[in-house]
Amino acid sequence: MSYTETIGSRTYRFADLKTLLAKASPQRSGDQLAAVAAASEEERVAARMALAQVPLRTFLNEALIPYESDEVTRLVIDDHSPQAFAEISHLTVGDFRNWLLSSTTDADALTRIAAGLTPEMVAAVSKLMRNQDLIAAARKRPVITRFRNTVGLPGHMSVRLQPNHPTDDVKGIAASMLDGLMYGCGDAMIGINPASDNLAAITRLLLMIDDFRLRYQVPTQSCVLTHVTNTIAAIEKGAPVDLVFQSIAGTEKANAGFGISLALLQEAYEAGLSLNRGTVGNNLMYFETGQGSALSADAHFGVDQQTCEVRAYAVARKFNPFLVNTVVGFIGPEYLYDGKQITRAGLEDHFCGKLLGVPMGCDICYTNHAEADQDDMDNLLTLLGVAGINFIMGIPGADDVMLNYQSTSFHDALYVRDVLGLRRAPEFEEWLESMQITDARGALLSASPHQPLLEGANDWMGTV
Repeated sequence: MSYTETIGSRTYRFADLKTLLAKASPQRSGDQLAAVAAASEEERVAARMALAQVPLRTFLNEALIPYESDEVTRLVIDDHSPQAFAEISHLTVGDFRNWLLSSTTDADALTRIAAGLTPEMVAAVSKLMRNQDLIAAARKRPVITRFRNTVGLPGHMSVRLQPNHPTDDVKGIAASMLDGLMYGCGDAMIGINPASDNLAAITRLLLMIDDFRLRYQVPTQSCVLTHVTNTIAAIEKGAPVDLVFQSIAGTEKANAGFGISLALLQEAYEAGLSLNRGTVGNNLMYFETGQGSALSADAHFGVDQQTCEVRAYAVARKFNPFLVNTVVGFIGPEYLYDGKQITRAGLEDHFCGKLLGVPMGCDICYTNHAEADQDDMDNLLTLLGVAGINFIMGIPGADDVMLNYQSTSFHDALYVRDVLGLRRAPEFEEWLESMQITDARGALLSASPHQPLLEGANDWMGTV
């Protein structure tokens, strides 16, 4: 089905829904690289005007990537709930935007309709929204998950403590981990990107974190971000695996490039569940995504990068994840050129994930060859804090020495908590107070060698 819109004396024609969505997207370098972007701002406006008039039902009848050739499309269609969709089934994309922003649409309403939304519907409505719209609507929709603590409660924001090391040196990682905990970070998880996929090295890191967690009774969860097949192997060998990690994308071909399928993710999910390591819940999958991954794998099929990204959230949603992380500026300026594009993408991703019922966090980051700097990251951090982000990264000095990119620091987390009044996961906050790291309000106490965590730190480091 084709779509048209006239502006003045000029009529714009869009061959199909896929083209219309791409032309309606805000400007970004990845869509220009893929040759799917609007040729002018006027064409972009025309596409948005046409998109606003498209009934939401259309997305159930016009697949962007054929059902027969893509298992993500099949997942989206087969898992769609007509009952949940019924409440909004009469709306166009433009009407849906107005409904989302209405003062009468609350968290209960957004929760009711989530199973009736497809990624394409959600991507479409985001293209009609200003940044403030994305923030206002996402803030209405908390997504709460539990493993050893509770993440995503309104008024809370968690931090993934990321103590990476370029050679996987266990003592170096342990030192960064202690540093982050003393700044009150780590309630989302302690998550390490290993420098290698050596199973013995991965197991050694898992054992180190688990030994520390048990010794100090830390109510958090660990993850070593290796390929899901390595995690399954580690589980089979008896390693203490908490969260199961995998990078995912929005098309079957892009996921094949990661060496995964829905069936393999199901196997990993069941392996994680079999360990029964959660204490307050059993959300245990940790997924990472990022706009541009499908394009970089030549697996986007002409779909714009943001819509491809939102399709990845449908994959995540299938497996009841604990955390989903859009690593927003990591892939590089070929996909998100500058701070403005990174900011917009981060707000889009958070809004779209939350609308689908996914526990969204964001690695607020950029590579050193992007037209961005730490001021851009400060802006996005503040905006996402207002929007109700579930978690951010905590990295020593905001500079990851293993992955070689810039993110957010332990101090950045303190800043956003302070200015927005955001608390940590309640179980973790109680632990920090018991360790004399924070007071009852969650504020850091002055460091003292007599704090329980520091008193035994040297002895523990000697065992690492």
